[in-house]
Parts: sequence; structure tokens; C-alpha cells
Amino acid sequence: MVEKNIKKFALGIEYDGSFYHGWQRQKRVSSIQEEIERALSIIANHKIDVICAGRTDAGVHSVGQVIHFNTTAIRKKSSWLMGANTYLSKNISIIWVKEVPESFHARYSAITRSYRYIIYNYSIRSAILQNKSNHIYRKLNVKKMYSEAQLLLGEHDFTSFRALSCQSHSPWRKIIKLNVFRINNFVMIDITANSFLHHMVRNIVGSLIEIGMSNKKECWMKELLHKKNRNCAGATAPAKGLYLVHVDYPLRFNFPKSEQTYMFFK
Repeated sequence: MVEKNIKKFALGIEYDGSFYHGWQRQKRVSSIQEEIERALSIIANHKIDVICAGRTDAGVHSVGQVIHFNTTAIRKKSSWLMGANTYLSKNISIIWVKEVPESFHARYSAITRSYRYIIYNYSIRSAILQNKSNHIYRKLNVKKMYSEAQLLLGEHDFTSFRALSCQSHSPWRKIIKLNVFRINNFVMIDITANSFLHHMVRNIVGSLIEIGMSNKKECWMKELLHKKNRNCAGATAPAKGLYLVHVDYPLRFNFPKSEQTYMFFK
């Protein structure tokens, strides 16, 4: 019996997480993974299983998720891209597709992951942005938030910022970039790291919000690192303000970028 030729493809994915119970396939609830696998399986005419760069929680959005899958089907790239999109809801889009070598892995080949957290910082809530940002009505001191954020740069034990249910074997992570800035009524928090613990970004954001509201003293973030106690840090920020923006891979894979998305989130 002749073994069928197996090909591997990587895909770039955008999604609005408001309508799903997170990325991971689950019983009796809708997930992004399940919907994508269903659409790709129709195009392939066989069952497709996908692996993602980073599993996002319920309500978290993405403009830069990367996945991979194996297939024996012979299809044009336009079939994987345009064809699969016709079977996806309007809340999920495949934005690029590329054949990759067998050595590629969406999760383990990634060098860094970048997230953006968006805060709508205005006295009146927005009807349009209620599922796309976190509304904070008190004016945030962005200068203080930025200064405290820099204390988290580098490699640290982030126990104070991991969910109590986090299953990672090690609490050590390396934050490469952590920027906080304001654009009119929006406060943006950009964070890049080699990888993240469960709820790590949202827990860091929750603590930075406490600082922005002047509820905590100077160098509090440094104290939290030393205490290694989740109960000492701020509350977990809502998922609706969080976006997976970009996953960085070695240049040899030569992945495309969505210029429209990049311009909006850079």
C-alpha cells in the first residue's frame, strides 16, 4: 500500500472572541478551534486537527493567531483560504495560508508572542466598544503605569501574576517589551514575552490599573514579583480588552503580515 503524501500548512487567523468560550475545543460550548476545524475538514474532505500558537480564553480576541495542520488533500491555496472562509462565521477569518516544512510547529517554533490590552478611559461608557475594550471611567495616570511596567522587564518568577489554576511547570517567563501609552481616550498596554502563564497578561493589566488609579505606592510591581503571591496582586482584568496581536517566528518561515491589521495595532 502506497502511503499518501502529507503536507503541512500554517494559517493566520483573526477572530472576535466575544461569541466563543475561548480557543480550545470543548464539549457542549462553542469554540474557535472547533469552528475552524469544521471548515477546514469540509475543504479537505477528511478530518482536520489544528494546533495554535497560543490558546486564548473566552472573550479574548486575535488579529495574529497562527495555526498549523496536516493534510493529504491536494488543494490550491485559494481553496484553503477563500473556501474555508465561506464555511466560517463572520466572527472568524483566515487571513493567509502558507505551506510549511514538517519541522514547523505553531506553538513550539514561536520565538515571542505579543498582546495588546485596550482600555477605554472615559467618564461615559461606549455602546460600540463594550465587547472590544475595558471601560475605566476614572482618569488613569499613564506615566505612573509605564514607569511601574518597566520593573517587569526581563526574566522573572511571575507567580504573583499567574492564575491559581495555571498548569505550567515553571512560573519563570521573560518579558521583552511592556509599553503603556495613551491615544485620546484610549490607554494601550502592549506586552511581548517568550511565552505567558495562564491569565498573566490580564493579571499584570489589573495591577497596572490599580497603579493608574493611584491606589498603590511606587515600586509596587517590584514588591509583587518578590512576594510570589497571586492574592497580593490586582484583580484579573476583563478578557474583552485583550488581543493576541502577533506571533514571531524565525525568518526562514517567511510568514506574511496583514498590513491593514498591522497598521491598526502597531
